[in-house]
Amino acid sequence: MGASGSKARGLWPFASTAGGGGPEAAVAEQALVRPRGRVVPPFVFTRRGSMFYDEDGDLAHEFYEETIVTKNGQKRAKLRRVHKNLIPQGIVKLDPPRIHVDFPVILYEV
Repeated sequence: MGASGSKARGLWPFASTAGGGGPEAAVAEQALVRPRGRVVPPFVFTRRGSMFYDEDGDLAHEFYEETIVTKNGQKRAKLRRVHKNLIPQGIVKLDPPRIHVDFPVILYEV
């Protein structure tokens, strides 16, 4: 059904380039290239907030409002999600700073 590991020749980004050229060598070389120009720190100090402010200044992920529904002569309260008049939280400072997701380092404990 499938190709075995010894016969299949796939792209593996961590393969060594000692075997010669080809697409495998190009991918492995790109993984080792350092960005030129300004140095980017490995830490992230801020992020976009995932919460919202409502009209009253309350902060939450979701807002609901209670509505009264009359069905078959019975009054019933339902919660309806509010989508209008919400202001995004904006930029949030991280304390402590996090390591950037694209930072090419393997962390391990000894």
